[in-house]
Amino acid sequence: MEYQTLIDVIAGLVMTSIGWFAREIWYATKELREDLSKLRAELPLVYIQKDDYRNDIRELKEMLSKIFDKMDNKVDK
Repeated sequence: MEYQTLIDVIAGLVMTSIGWFAREIWYATKELREDLSKLRAELPLVYIQKDDYRNDIRELKEMLSKIFDKMDNKVDK
């Protein structure tokens, strides 16, 4: 076998493996982008939003404040 043929075969194998690796990276990146867009759409529906949490905590604090005020008025003297 001539050296040129051997070099061509080796170069072909190297380029084939690089092409396969690049294709795998391309498809993995594409899947990650799709997953990220799905996550962006679903995330507000699954987890509580910050404003809702703040409103709920404020309501709880107001209720606790009323309870503590009533307890202060009921203290035995």
